Amino acid sequence: MRMEQHPILQFQRGERVTFTYNGQEVEGYTTETIAAALHAAGIRKLGSSPELHRPRGLFCAIGNCSSCFMTVNGEPNVRICVTRVEPGMVVEEQHGRGKVLTEQDACPERREPV
Repeated sequence: MRMEQHPILQFQRGERVTFTYNGQEVEGYTTETIAAALHAAGIRKLGSSPELHRPRGLFCAIGNCSSCFMTVNGEPNVRICVTRVEPGMVVEEQHGRGKVLTEQDACPERREPV
């Protein structure tokens, strides 16, 4: 559900695009965050706590906590509450703490030849 009208604010939606979340196609706008697009699509559970596996949803919405960490385009630990929607992006629920990228993962062109 998205707010369509507001007595004070005016919404600049941007371009309507699609992206995938856990293999499911989701619609969003380029001016909104991934979390907002998922919320509008009815997706409230964003992950599970690493140790007790309890469901997690949106908490701070300003990028200070770790409740909304997801894997975006193969990059783990992305805070989706502050990351804007892009066409064709692949968003996946992150299980556990996520993989920490090494320098070689982040910059494959720096890898040593085998």
